[in-house]
Amino acid sequence: MPRAGKKNKIPAMRGKHLFPLLSLLLAVPFAMAAQRPNVILILMDDMGWGDLPSYQDQRMKEGLPAMDNPGLRTLAREGMTLTRHYSSAPLCAPARASLFTGVHQGHAKVIRDRSFDLPIEHAPTLGTVMQSAGYRTALIGKWGIGGGTEHAGTPQESTSYPTRRGFDYYFGYLDHVSGHHHYPKEDPNPISPTKRSGIWDGDKCVTADCDKAYSVDLLTARAKKWIIDTHRQNPRQPFFLALTHIAPHSQLQIPTGPYPEGRGVKGGVQWIGKPHKLVNTAEGKINSYIYPRYADKKWPMAQKKYATMIARLSDSFEDLIQTLKDLNIDRNTVIIMTSDNGPHDEGGQNPQFFRNYGPFDGIKQDAWEGGFRVPTIVRWPGRVPAGSVSDHPSQFHDWMATLAAIGGVRAPFRSDGVSLLPTLLNDGTQPDSCLYMEYSAKMSRNKTTTPGYQDFLPSRRNAVRGDQQMVYLGKYKGVRTNIQSHADPFEIYDTAKDPAERHDLKDTPEGKKMQPIMHDKVLRMRRVYDYTHPVRGTFAQRPYDAEPVPALRKEEMPGTLVPLTAQSSQGVRRKDGSMKRELYLNVPETGKYVFFMKTPAKKGAKAFVRLHDAHLLDAEYGYKPGAEVSSSMGEGTTEGDAGKTGLKPIPLEKGWHPLLVETEGFPGLPDLFWQREGGRKEAIPVQAFRTAAP
Repeated sequence: MPRAGKKNKIPAMRGKHLFPLLSLLLAVPFAMAAQRPNVILILMDDMGWGDLPSYQDQRMKEGLPAMDNPGLRTLAREGMTLTRHYSSAPLCAPARASLFTGVHQGHAKVIRDRSFDLPIEHAPTLGTVMQSAGYRTALIGKWGIGGGTEHAGTPQESTSYPTRRGFDYYFGYLDHVSGHHHYPKEDPNPISPTKRSGIWDGDKCVTADCDKAYSVDLLTARAKKWIIDTHRQNPRQPFFLALTHIAPHSQLQIPTGPYPEGRGVKGGVQWIGKPHKLVNTAEGKINSYIYPRYADKKWPMAQKKYATMIARLSDSFEDLIQTLKDLNIDRNTVIIMTSDNGPHDEGGQNPQFFRNYGPFDGIKQDAWEGGFRVPTIVRWPGRVPAGSVSDHPSQFHDWMATLAAIGGVRAPFRSDGVSLLPTLLNDGTQPDSCLYMEYSAKMSRNKTTTPGYQDFLPSRRNAVRGDQQMVYLGKYKGVRTNIQSHADPFEIYDTAKDPAERHDLKDTPEGKKMQPIMHDKVLRMRRVYDYTHPVRGTFAQRPYDAEPVPALRKEEMPGTLVPLTAQSSQGVRRKDGSMKRELYLNVPETGKYVFFMKTPAKKGAKAFVRLHDAHLLDAEYGYKPGAEVSSSMGEGTTEGDAGKTGLKPIPLEKGWHPLLVETEGFPGLPDLFWQREGGRKEAIPVQAFRTAAP
């Protein structure tokens, strides 16, 4: 297969590049010669990297148990497979929160770890970005990040309901436990106070009409119907659809019968929309149909069911693509298929049988590659090279910048990602992605250890997961598990050469050089979690939260720092019209600080500040020009305990700290203030700022 995209560069050493994340943070809008393309994001639930046809086909050749999925194979043959694409976390809720808000887990304000059903912050989402580009938007499938009562949220109580977060239309499973039940009417949710799995159509619960409605068929049929109606109503308006399946997540449940004959507008699954008959496959016996190619295999029933679930998804991809062809919009539609995390071991599913984790160690909830390196294919006929493969490392938050570029708008300042269009179109130099993950399995009700599979490295078998952290610096992955303190060393791997993570480089000369850089890096690119729910408490406390953010080391400093002038405060204009300034702030004493900012009271004024690579101040989305914002991580959150949310200051080490100040709609710098713990709030004196000499 042809290769695409640029491989990661050798990591920048200290002092060579102070803003590796930020040099190309904002995507330059992609100049579309034709009409802006439609975009369909298909998100699987717990589908492993090893479920890709490239891996399963190899197992088939070797005579090992394998799944045969023509639809997935066709998708890969017609698109680009991203072999080193990472979820933001090895669990669904934090992964989805980061995917839809465009930030890595170190910047998620509400949903980290196992904080299911809490409300994502009031911030830009994939939906709002595409709405700003003129797209019609819909989310069909699982949400699980909307807020309201856990296990029984409603549109009225969920402050982050999809239609409040950038989606014009919503159909699907609002809470995460409902998303474990593939027959929402016949298989009720025992945890819910209503004892039902809620399926919402807009603001109406339609569970009572979901007779024998299998999840894959139900969501695919509704998606097809929405695409057909949306295109026919306004063929000139592009659409963005997030289709978030709940398969192959446990429970292991299978369809009532074979996939309907044909595909597309007149074939395949069809939306009927009648009471008690929402989809044409809603008949027969539930949870009964094994695909014929697996029925006679001498496999455990659980594995036959899992293979059938993947086969059903594979068929649905063919059905969607044929629908696009029937509408003559196939070549102007981007399809992105990925999964929220690695494979699960729930409900009888044994990931060892098909080796759903691929050639890696780890499954769902693990920081090893199998836990959050996810199957990802992008199809865009005529633009993305067919049958191509890219091994450029990327992560979920890159999709916000990528979609913004596709839509021709500026990515939000808050976005942690970079546009992947240079890789996808095989055109130009691909900027490096910011790859970071933090996750704790300590609160898990499931297993808190990595499985003891014989495929895995002996030291990882049955090892306690605990607090886990991962960061990439160039080609090197640093990972640590069961963290007890910030001093704990990172294991270091070159995952391009060693994807199974068998050769720890931490004791090599290069590894010893990287170790202190990684320790500083992870403190400089995240914010301490600061959200408490009045009922469910708080999440995501880390052993390294109290560590001061390190100032620049001597070898990291630029050659000469000069005082800030009126001219240098104006900044550099980007192609998208925004301004940026790279400044240096002298923190006089090690301590805890709170920062404040306000822009001129001028229409359209916006600003955003990063300290090193961490979010500091946000006056962009929903901001009223002239109002003051603070560095509190409680800004923009909902449903939190006001007396316990957003109160933590930022621990900073004495010395120089780089700032990136981004603005739009006004000249010069915003007003900046600080307050040291125990002190008073005051304007940051101009003498505290410097810029690098030209």
